[in-house]
Amino acid sequence: MISGRATIEGTERFAKGSSAAPAHFREASGLLLSSIGLGTYLGKEDAATDRGYEECVGTALSSGVNVFDTAINYRGQRSERAIGRALAAAIGAGRVERDQVFVSTKGGYLPHDSEDPRDARAYILETFVESQLAPRAEIVRGGHCISPAYLRDQIRRSRENLGFETIDLYYLHNVETQRTSVGSDVFRQRLASAIEVLEEAVSGGQIAVWGIATWDGLRVPPEHPEHLSLELILAVSVEVAGEGHHFRAVQLPVNLAMPEAIAYPSQEVTGGRLPALEAAARRGIATFGSASILQGRLAQELPEEIEAAFPRAQSGAQRALQFSRSSPGMTSSLVGVSTPAHALEDFALARIPPAEPQVVLGLFS
Repeated sequence: MISGRATIEGTERFAKGSSAAPAHFREASGLLLSSIGLGTYLGKEDAATDRGYEECVGTALSSGVNVFDTAINYRGQRSERAIGRALAAAIGAGRVERDQVFVSTKGGYLPHDSEDPRDARAYILETFVESQLAPRAEIVRGGHCISPAYLRDQIRRSRENLGFETIDLYYLHNVETQRTSVGSDVFRQRLASAIEVLEEAVSGGQIAVWGIATWDGLRVPPEHPEHLSLELILAVSVEVAGEGHHFRAVQLPVNLAMPEAIAYPSQEVTGGRLPALEAAARRGIATFGSASILQGRLAQELPEEIEAAFPRAQSGAQRALQFSRSSPGMTSSLVGVSTPAHALEDFALARIPPAEPQVVLGLFS
């Protein structure tokens, strides 16, 4: 495995050696990270898509992108492996150093392995359920588990898939799935047990920090059954690990069609309610935006006011990405690209500074 992790010194070297606009890089959790990151959710579970992602990693690095996001369940574990191979090749060739790149992954869903000869159901049952790694009583909605033994296993597998001794950021994946399936007391207990494992993994050098990756949880109101409270997660983190806990990041959709994190006050804080991005920024939590161009659906036929708001963007995909990464409080907006042509188009935006946050907020006036 490749040792090391992203550091402030390494990420600063990456930024200085890049041709990207200086404002493209942002400080978060003591690191300098690109405001655009490579996501790896989409694509077939085949070698051709693997090669596409591996080529896109090279395009990302040469464009000034040092944020790479994946999950063990993406494409039957192939996305983690493709990212790991591509970064290992780049490090081996001297194109980049381990301390210059930031890699995040996620655990929570029971993943199959597309490279295992068993069918997906048999693999999952034999590997996780019958082995008791994922107790049946703690699996919800047929495929989500955050029990301690299971999370330890998933962190180990992700490290092996990536080939990295230390994962820079490890997310609990769509933990609102648990929130809707068990009572609030049980959910809090399961969350606390998961945080204990994550903090243990930090102490053991397996991960650097941890976070919560969500779809609906942080954007919906407190009355919604899938609502996740940042204040609750922080409170449980302090209960488990004290003020020195390592909860540092959240991931949630932020795009032109899903702007709630910017405009809707979903998070209760002292004195009222704030949108998720603002609440996270107030607490010093980095925010990573997913679905920035909504799987390509926001790359065309955008309203004229969007084109007017982002005149330096050269395409619909760039305008949608510019909206997301320019949102107040955003650390890095993730875009899933598995073809070099799309990577060149999307990552070319790194040479253009983000828009002023007031431009984004002005679209809601």
